Amino acid sequence: MKPGLGTQLRHLIELLDGAVQAVYEEAGIDYRPRYTPVMRALQAQGSCSIGQIAEAAGITQPAATQTVALMQKAGLVAAAPGATDARQKRIQFSAAGLALLPQLEQCWRATAEAADSLDQELPYPLSTALADAIAALERQSFGARIRQARSKQ
Repeated sequence: MKPGLGTQLRHLIELLDGAVQAVYEEAGIDYRPRYTPVMRALQAQGSCSIGQIAEAAGITQPAATQTVALMQKAGLVAAAPGATDARQKRIQFSAAGLALLPQLEQCWRATAEAADSLDQELPYPLSTALADAIAALERQSFGARIRQARSKQ
């Protein structure tokens, strides 16, 4: 029996994230791959709200909130009250997060090179397939597609 799409995607993420996590450990960095979209958003924009991080990183707001909380516990980011609304937290790098960036940049460059290598080996680049799948799901959600399939039964 052919594995389902969700099963294949979870396995792919395990293979990718596991390898990236191992690279961080080999480099002596206590860091999770899931932190990278947040780090990249902060790197590009400076201090950000959770909503800005979610949008820049292409993740949901609850995922951004959860990831930022883990990063705060790890000492990589800090939260400060917003300038105009103290209820809206502004997330920024901590001193430790800033100090870690040069090492992370090396790992990110190696990861990007490995991703390019994988894309070259495939008949259709994985990065392109993922971008195409995301675009298709933005046009019509997977839930809508399931409901449509069920209505045909």
